[in-house]
Amino acid sequence: MLILLTVNLGFAFLDRVALGMLLQDIKVDLDLSDTQLGVLSGIAFALFYAVMGIPLARWADTGNRVTLLTLTTGLWSLAVGLCGVASSFVQLIFIRVGVAVGEAGAFPVGISMIADYFNRAERPRAMAIYTLGGPLALVGGYLLAGVLNELVGWRTTFMLMGAPGLLIAALAWLTLKEPRASESPAARGASLNADQRSGADVLPTVPQEQIPSLRMVLKVLASNRTFRWLLLYISIAFFFVYGNLQWLPSYFMRSWSFSSGEVGLWFALIFGAVGLFATWLGGELATRFAPCNERLQLLTVSFVMIACGLLSTLVFASSHIPVVLVALTGVSLAINVSSGPIYAIIQSLVPERMRAVSMALVMLFANLVGMGLGPLATGALSDLYGEWAGAESLRYALLTMSPGYIVAAWFAWRASRTVAEDLTAVDDKPVLSAESQIPKASAV
Repeated sequence: MLILLTVNLGFAFLDRVALGMLLQDIKVDLDLSDTQLGVLSGIAFALFYAVMGIPLARWADTGNRVTLLTLTTGLWSLAVGLCGVASSFVQLIFIRVGVAVGEAGAFPVGISMIADYFNRAERPRAMAIYTLGGPLALVGGYLLAGVLNELVGWRTTFMLMGAPGLLIAALAWLTLKEPRASESPAARGASLNADQRSGADVLPTVPQEQIPSLRMVLKVLASNRTFRWLLLYISIAFFFVYGNLQWLPSYFMRSWSFSSGEVGLWFALIFGAVGLFATWLGGELATRFAPCNERLQLLTVSFVMIACGLLSTLVFASSHIPVVLVALTGVSLAINVSSGPIYAIIQSLVPERMRAVSMALVMLFANLVGMGLGPLATGALSDLYGEWAGAESLRYALLTMSPGYIVAAWFAWRASRTVAEDLTAVDDKPVLSAESQIPKASAV
């Protein structure tokens, strides 16, 4: 179960990584500006990805998540392949909307299913394994897209990268089972392997009339101080992560004269291999040395993000390529090491029937602010700086964005001050009385 969900997440992210690798060739082929590329890789995708996340997550919290995962995976797979036949900016925008709607179902569904299988102490490790899909996508996206782009061009590359999703959709339909009980705790327990359960609480069947309404879910989430701080943290972090990451391939091609194949090889190593290790490391450290100590986990994340801001600034300020590559490796470590603990904390803060919507709400803001505005802001700054910086305008745009990670660190620190109290107010069991799950209000 966990492996298939991780692979699905990886392929869902793969297309976004590949798009960054292919931007330069799309720019030349379709005669686009950097601002148009920012719209294409940012707000055009993020708006629909974020907005559709809420109704799809609501379906996940109240219906069959396996059916939802199968349908959405099939949709984004077909749409990714269609990107290869677009002949204009407008056509590509509409196709990317289809990709966004399909991919909006992957993350909240996977997160909520995993949270049902693993208890609070084990969730950081499980979430870290799941979010390995991101670094796996970076390996495939950078390495494969770079090589395929040189061999067959950007259009055929999109077609090839959309095909595996159809196989994943079929496997999900045939092999996955909804972990939410449909009969009784005993029946569910008999259907799960011991390694899947990992000590998780058995989830009893919840009568339909006792499932909280969307209004109640939003009320519970809004009343949780730590959830609010983490919502801000992820939104700000995504703004600078996507604002830089989506443009990094173009930066290395323009400022360092790398070919797409060279960029793919280096980025597969730095963001893929290093990212895989860092993602695993974050979950492992949290589970081994700070189990159920979410305050310490958040303080660590805060310090890591400060280091990320300093290292990212060095990447674009240095004129020595060895320094640039080493600093970029540090950025990859910092970004990925915190993902498992952060998502685990969010899931521990909310009751079972609210987990998918809570994640979709986080992704709504994170993607609108981060994926939507981050690449657009970088592209607009690059066009603006072009008047005086010329070919180096993208370098200065990325340099302007880099210190922003320190702002995200402040929100993680604020969350660390409230997380212990908020966790004690949340009963880590299925929602039988939604009103009882609202933490007592207190000053921020």
